[in-house]
Amino acid sequence: MNSKTKKARIRQLSARYPRLIEWSNEDGVFIGSAPPLVGRCCHGDTEAAVAKQLAVIVEDLAEDVLDGKMPEPKVSPNKTYSGKFLVRVTPGVHQKAALKAQARGESLNQFVAEVLANA
Repeated sequence: MNSKTKKARIRQLSARYPRLIEWSNEDGVFIGSAPPLVGRCCHGDTEAAVAKQLAVIVEDLAEDVLDGKMPEPKVSPNKTYSGKFLVRVTPGVHQKAALKAQARGESLNQFVAEVLANA
């Protein structure tokens, strides 16, 4: 395979992996990952800087997958999400969350959804 074809295949494969850029209060920077290909792998002061670093990292790892140096992770690019999932917590955590929701005049579902959205 020639160099141009290989680069195109690498870009095509790397595009299949979702990327996640999150703000870390603990570190005071944005942190990038591309699950399930790679966990937290780069950081920077701006989302754009992290996105640029992450693109290079993902392409490098995609090349390793194409070269057989690492297995291809399972990716579900067309997976849809219902918006519902079950979380098991201790009765104490359940009670605490329910009381906080009640104090705010919200349902437990509204409270937990907001907390997760801001996590």
